[in-house]
Amino acid sequence: MRFFWTFFWSFLLVQMLTYVVSSMTPGAEYEFMPAVIASVVVTILIFVVTTVIPNEPAAKH
Repeated sequence: MRFFWTFFWSFLLVQMLTYVVSSMTPGAEYEFMPAVIASVVVTILIFVVTTVIPNEPAAKH
């Protein structure tokens, strides 16, 4: 389920970001597929970062 929800929210947020940026950029048009590809990349990056970051607490200094 976490894979689905992560992709769902990254899909929505990347689509929204793509739409807003294309609306604010003169001469740019909103395109669906590049945003879908970007949302898949964002989802993969999220899971890679969560596996790299350690779960144990930091040592006290």
